[in-house]
Amino acid sequence: MACAGPASGRQRLSMQEHMAIDVSPGPIRPIRLISDYFPHFHPFLEPVLRAPDRQAMLAPAIHSAPQLQPNPEPEGDSDDSTALGTLEFTLLFDSDNSALHCTAHRAKGLKPPAAGSVDTYVKANLLPGASKASQLRTRTVRGTREPVWEETLTYHGFTCQDAGRKTLRLCVCEDSRLRRRRRASPLGELRVPLRKLVPNRARSFDICLEKRRLTKRPKSLDTARGMSLYEEEEMEAEVFGEERGRILLSLCYSSERGGLLVGVLRCAHLAPMDANGYSDPFVRLCLHPSSGKKSKYKTSVRRKTLNPEFNEEFFYAGHREELAQKALLVSVWDYDLGTADDFIGGVQLSGRASGDCLRHWHECLGHCDRRLELWHLLDSVPPQLGD
Repeated sequence: MACAGPASGRQRLSMQEHMAIDVSPGPIRPIRLISDYFPHFHPFLEPVLRAPDRQAMLAPAIHSAPQLQPNPEPEGDSDDSTALGTLEFTLLFDSDNSALHCTAHRAKGLKPPAAGSVDTYVKANLLPGASKASQLRTRTVRGTREPVWEETLTYHGFTCQDAGRKTLRLCVCEDSRLRRRRRASPLGELRVPLRKLVPNRARSFDICLEKRRLTKRPKSLDTARGMSLYEEEEMEAEVFGEERGRILLSLCYSSERGGLLVGVLRCAHLAPMDANGYSDPFVRLCLHPSSGKKSKYKTSVRRKTLNPEFNEEFFYAGHREELAQKALLVSVWDYDLGTADDFIGGVQLSGRASGDCLRHWHECLGHCDRRLELWHLLDSVPPQLGD
């Protein structure tokens, strides 16, 4: 009888395999790698022999599925949602007085580029329009990343037509002048379309700040070498001359004095004419046709402003029938010392005008002792003194 050995064709089991079979009762299954039973040889693998899990026995398919790992952080900047902070403010469209009030309350969670405290203010712009003409700003709050301003910025001459087509841009900016550094980019900005505002009803906002938006300069513009190829969007509107500004006039025919009272109250959003981004505006009045110096007046000069307030009144004598055949020419100028004054914009009120200019003129001469105030858009073409 041949002894059992390697030549006999029988498979010899090792002691380790024999022990594995003894401790695992049941049908014998082929063993691929004996090292599976000895995980200490492979410390980077999970041990196979472990206490049985009741949930694993009930639902083995769930545990056998690969586990989904959380996505790593995206590369680059991740300033979505609240990464740049939030701004709380309130908007009120006062249609009775043609004004837009923006109250900046506070900012939270600001992320300045440098560590430590920051000196911030809020800058507002109406778009489209010249950036300097519609730019307003709050005071600077120093030494905090959660500043509280509680300050109201007012845009005069804001009409229902403006609400339907304009957007308010708010920027939270770092005041670099207090730290003697170069002009810093805004910490964040947001834009609110004004068409959804309900007149005479305040609306509060708490919106996340976003990155500053830049756009390419138009190719038609000749840019000097070294000039930035990108600029703020509202600068394009300034280059193409979106509007020259507007003026608030009051008209009243006084039966007691027997003439027309013209009040120059204020101007808003004037186009900048000086190199510093502002103007030194004043207003000229002329009743045409007329003779004598009393047909021409001008206001005082307001220095370095695009939103001047005059509150000056002038008188033109004459009967209503005579005045109805004449035209009131109103022009806004930038005062320049030693050189010719720059024309900013003008408007003509007469029976030959159209729109609000015609309505304002007719209602004034049609009602005695009744003061009428109305905003007028300035035209880039000087008023003509034709027949």
